[in-house]
Amino acid sequence: MSKIANAFQNGKAFIPFLTAGDPSLEWTETFLLEMVRAGADLIEIGIPFSDPIAEGVVIQEANLRALSAGTTPEKIFQMVASVRQKTDIPLVFLTYINPVFNYGYEKFLARCAELGVDGLILPDLPYEEKGEIVYAAKRHGVDIISLIAPTSEQRIGKIASEATGYLYIVSSMGVTGVRSEIRTDLPAILKVVRENSTIPAAVGFGINTPQQAYEISRYADGVIVGSAIVRIIEKYGSEAAPHVYEYVKTMKEAMRRD
Repeated sequence: MSKIANAFQNGKAFIPFLTAGDPSLEWTETFLLEMVRAGADLIEIGIPFSDPIAEGVVIQEANLRALSAGTTPEKIFQMVASVRQKTDIPLVFLTYINPVFNYGYEKFLARCAELGVDGLILPDLPYEEKGEIVYAAKRHGVDIISLIAPTSEQRIGKIASEATGYLYIVSSMGVTGVRSEIRTDLPAILKVVRENSTIPAAVGFGINTPQQAYEISRYADGVIVGSAIVRIIEKYGSEAAPHVYEYVKTMKEAMRRD
């Protein structure tokens, strides 16, 4: 059984994201472990790419900083190997087809399985073209995490019925980034999801305040936060660890309010 399920067993899951290699892989490992200590249930790790089309300015710039620092998929695997000696928290990579294709699908997924990376999110993977990588992922026991956007409409049920690990529900149109208000009818999307699947559904894109985390956790199984954390890391750099810890702790506690 997927270890990802463990993230959702103790109530609502808080899922933070950060870009590997920003400002360095050593600091990425430190930030990851601070997130675990603060109560994160699963962590998404961004593998930097030069053209991250789903990302807003904050994460785009983090990608560029990480690439400028010499971050590569192989170095990220080595960092994960070190993290795995200290925690068994579920880990998921978020990247784009190009870095995985260049590394080699089979080789990449075999490394994920070997090091305990439990899932992979590929925002630029068209639903209709996922077959090749999904078969390779199944062979290695790695979940390909499906995204459902407000524009998915008639396809929501189909995507949900075939999903593994957890479903990433995109809260808003456009790219990632902090938003003051989320207007999408998320309960309606989640209703269709639950009619077609029993796997957990987590909501991301734009969530950044404890109140937003609380409100969304009332009807979703998990809350995903990326840009707000990447912005903290951008602001404080190598001094970010205590700020990352406090932010994750505050968001997780907000979801436990009831």
